[in-house]
Amino acid sequence: MSRTPDKLRAWATIDLGALERNLKTIRQAMPDYLSYISVVKANAYGHGLAPVVSRLMRANADAFAVANLEEASALREVGVGWPILILSVLLPSEYPEAVRLDVRPVLSSVREVEELGRAAEAQGKCVGVHLKIDTGMGRLGIWFPRFPELLSAIVTHPLLRLEGLCTHFSSADKDPEFTTIQRTRFLECLAKVPAGETENLLIHADNSAGIESFPEDGPFNAARVGLLQFGIRPAPQSLLGKAITEPVLSFHARVGLVKELPKGTPVSYGQMYRLQRDSRIAVLTAGYADGLSTALSNTGQVIIGDCLCPIIGRVTMDQTMVDVTDMPASPAVGNKATFIGSSPSHSISVSQYAGWSNQIEWESLCSLSARTQRIYQTDSAL
Repeated sequence: MSRTPDKLRAWATIDLGALERNLKTIRQAMPDYLSYISVVKANAYGHGLAPVVSRLMRANADAFAVANLEEASALREVGVGWPILILSVLLPSEYPEAVRLDVRPVLSSVREVEELGRAAEAQGKCVGVHLKIDTGMGRLGIWFPRFPELLSAIVTHPLLRLEGLCTHFSSADKDPEFTTIQRTRFLECLAKVPAGETENLLIHADNSAGIESFPEDGPFNAARVGLLQFGIRPAPQSLLGKAITEPVLSFHARVGLVKELPKGTPVSYGQMYRLQRDSRIAVLTAGYADGLSTALSNTGQVIIGDCLCPIIGRVTMDQTMVDVTDMPASPAVGNKATFIGSSPSHSISVSQYAGWSNQIEWESLCSLSARTQRIYQTDSAL
């Protein structure tokens, strides 16, 4: 059931104009020779895949990256003509559909080459692929000393077309020394590719947090941009650390009930909080079923009116209690309460909300449930 904003109990507002402006800002901060690979996995980090991708296509993203075949299929429904990378491994049953959709699997093993090759042969199609090198993440990718083995399997296959080489940094925002080790391993692998064969490949190792420097005579010519395009800024020392992007998502609920309770009253399950004074509390119409972390219990804050109000007691499945005693006037039932967003005097960023939630920003955004409806603002990006 589609509902108007004034009737929503929990919702996220997505500013598509800000998203497009962010892409343009990031483009201006990137060297001209870098291709922009927009990472939109996990329902575009909770923002909604179709509306986000449609706007990014309009803003001229060069390519897209998703986690799995289901996401790639949904993205292909939005538009054709853009390369789509599948960052996670395909299951055996998924190779035929991957060939049909003309997506670019990122391969980590010779077994995947064989599986994809059989599917390509069955459909009589040539398939573009990227080869991933594990330089220290310990997850996907061929372990770097074995890189020549996978490279040979791909380039000698008559129906596979190598289009890119990549790796993934495990601690780009926290451990520059280890990131340098990984980058060096990756460069050593690239040096084993025959001269001239990398000229037409996308060479990408960096996400928003890891983009540091790209000498124009170096091999890197693409970057994977994820949270930065949604307004979550990377470490200041990264190449894009000075790119001033705007928040795209805000997260809200409503005041459902206001009540007066005496000093000493326990609030919520487990009596985790007991009122220290006679208090006025507001019961908000969102809980962990809408995406709130229970770690916000007795820790987080919300904005009601133009006041910061503390969350008290345990966050429950459908409701969250806040102390509104210090507000100049009692809030009215139906007033908006903001978990992520701003008012004239206060702001709660995704990073601050994630810190209160004992989460990383990626997790907080992806945790917003389907019950939290997305409302899209389609203002001009100008």
